[in-house]
Amino acid sequence: MDVFIAGTAKIGDQTTWGHFVVIEDNVTIGVGCVIGHHVVIHAGTTVGDKVRIDAHSVIGKQPMRSKRSIFKDEKNLPGAVIGNECLIGAQVVVYTGCEIANNVLIADGAAVRENVRIGEYTIIGRNATVENLTTIGKKCKLETNCYITAYSQIDDYCFIAPGVHTTNDNFLGRTQERFNHFKGVTIKRGGRVGGNAVILPGKIIGEDAVVAAGAVVTKDVPPRKIVVGSPARILRDVPPEQLLENQGWE
Repeated sequence: MDVFIAGTAKIGDQTTWGHFVVIEDNVTIGVGCVIGHHVVIHAGTTVGDKVRIDAHSVIGKQPMRSKRSIFKDEKNLPGAVIGNECLIGAQVVVYTGCEIANNVLIADGAAVRENVRIGEYTIIGRNATVENLTTIGKKCKLETNCYITAYSQIDDYCFIAPGVHTTNDNFLGRTQERFNHFKGVTIKRGGRVGGNAVILPGKIIGEDAVVAAGAVVTKDVPPRKIVVGSPARILRDVPPEQLLENQGWE
């Protein structure tokens, strides 16, 4: 037999699966789902209705901890939760302890670490990484190859362009003092970050602010301002027609 489904798993009507699928104990899968070849769904995971999970993806993976890791090993993380009508591409890894809301798309090769929350209709692009203890709001777009560091917060309607890098350690791994300042980035509602920009630890991108492509953000960015350069500096106000309040689709 080329499929393993634990006896305690519950699978809804009209759900299908490919070859070499593994579904572990106490997994719940809703109705009308499509599970691709070689997918592994780990124990305790909940998958909603009409979810598509493509080949070689892993859902509910337990984290690994190096002996030098700054994160404590968590033995009792809850199972991953995947909402209704989500699309999960090929070779995606979603860790246990994640909560993925309805209608989220996680594209091929992306990784979503433990204790991450993602709001409805958000898109996580190809090969993007969302590190642990991060919250992402609804209707955001995180594009190809962007990196969201641990302990970050991204509010609703944010746009993160390809190749954006966020950071959380000003001390670059040296001295114990770094643990007193360890912090991810905050991107307020409607914030937008251009391609290959870098945001330094703890910095706040204000509501409806714009970080230009290639900028290096070393200070907080005020709401509704455009910043450019390295280090980033204020260029001008965001044009009124670009503000969220004037889009008509919130």
